[in-house]
Amino acid sequence: MTGDATPVLDRDTAEPHPDWGPFGAPLFDGPQARALSRVGVIDIGSNSVRLVVFDGAARSPAYFFNEKILCGLGAGFAETGRLNPDGRARALIALKRFAALALGMDVSPLLTVATAAVRDAEDGGEFRAQVEAETGLHMIVVDGEEEARLSAQGVLLGWPGAQGLICDIGGSSMELAKLEGEGRVGRCETSDLGPLKLMGIKGGKKAVRAHIKDRIGQLASDFGDRPERLFLVGGSWRAIARIDMERRGYPLKVLHEYRMTPRAIMETIKYIEQTDTDTLRAQTGTSEARMRLVPLASEVLRVLVRSFKPREVAISSYGIREGLLYEQMNDELRRRDPLIEAARHAEAQNARLPGFGRALYKFVEPLFASARPERKRLVRAACLLHDVSWRAHPDYRAEVCFDNATRANLGGMTHAERVFLGLALLHRYKSSRSGTNFNTELLNLLPETDVIQAEILGRAMRFGAMFALDRPTDHGRLKLFPKKKLLRLHLLTASGCDLFGEVAEARFQALAGAIGVEGVVIRDV
Repeated sequence: MTGDATPVLDRDTAEPHPDWGPFGAPLFDGPQARALSRVGVIDIGSNSVRLVVFDGAARSPAYFFNEKILCGLGAGFAETGRLNPDGRARALIALKRFAALALGMDVSPLLTVATAAVRDAEDGGEFRAQVEAETGLHMIVVDGEEEARLSAQGVLLGWPGAQGLICDIGGSSMELAKLEGEGRVGRCETSDLGPLKLMGIKGGKKAVRAHIKDRIGQLASDFGDRPERLFLVGGSWRAIARIDMERRGYPLKVLHEYRMTPRAIMETIKYIEQTDTDTLRAQTGTSEARMRLVPLASEVLRVLVRSFKPREVAISSYGIREGLLYEQMNDELRRRDPLIEAARHAEAQNARLPGFGRALYKFVEPLFASARPERKRLVRAACLLHDVSWRAHPDYRAEVCFDNATRANLGGMTHAERVFLGLALLHRYKSSRSGTNFNTELLNLLPETDVIQAEILGRAMRFGAMFALDRPTDHGRLKLFPKKKLLRLHLLTASGCDLFGEVAEARFQALAGAIGVEGVVIRDV
């Protein structure tokens, strides 16, 4: 998250809110963001052809439609120099379907992009002309450096301000790009290290490994500095990450923002080498076509990690398609926090009282006055999301809240932050976790202190949301004195005293108990 937007006026008081930054006016309902609704991208890669249609909050878009066909356009390219005939036929059928679907969904704009297979093949231009003639799709063929830049922008969609090195592996190529912070993309390079290309190297495993080592050695020399973090983009990397999750028994099956250490990667590569591919497929649900590429992708990853020596490796589900969406955003929209924008959009679409989330945050914020900015950001998101699942059955509402937060397709959150947010929303609707059917192993992703803080936040929202339905700070103020082990509620108006009924008092005392302090009510009227 980088930068703050221009302060905006509160709709009720007409007072500026310079301290709210990205939490102020939502851009998802502005004209520039509305212009990005129902944006479609057709990505014609060496292994797959995919249509994605984005919708929702532009800065953190939902996947309105997402379909992939593993066509294998680049299969056999090393021997023939041409697109695979069967893959070409299958891709054309898929593109005809995608063009018809986009028309039916009123997608505008619809961007069609082709990468390594089409740009390198002898008959790439012929295929491009055929596609346009038979489908009406105008195909843009991007070069390797541009592909790297767009993939880097896709990473920035999920990690604003990210720094490190992105590595996007496709069927026929592998791209690297440097993220320099503050949304800047630096050096971009491409290579022939896609698994489909590597399959065509003669001389067996020894020759393939020598080729990989030579190419990555040159790339490491070109990029120089050791990256703090390596961001992996592409289906083959995600397949390896799924195997790593299974090997480790990792409890949260969300690939985006999944972190691995270099040591864990080496252990997983060894596990892949020693395990039958059918077993790996059964464990992870990976397709046969994708699993066929995993062993060679593993060889590339082994050398990549040893050569660049990143301190941490992270999986990004966002790549060139999301990078094309990011390309269309202005700087103000790019600076927005994707989590907050998505939460604002969810509140506007689904909450009983849209706009109340900000008032609730103002009410509970004194409990987190000394918290770090990244924690306050999660508190803000939780307050916005506190009521978006109200339509769920009351017996399952707490579980639905937890599942929505931990499994949602959102950027801008680590796995630990997902669990923190989910736990806070669970306690918004249920005071105790006992009898709640959720994977308790997920709590192992949080230190015990964060589990306690999430419960405190949930209980604070549980109290604040029922204390007053409109601007609770007009009627009462919370003050926490940690050293005195005291939580005070100052009731400021006669209405506030009326609102503080029996249930409200019980929830206030439950909040004080969760903090481990005495709860005292002061009537300042």
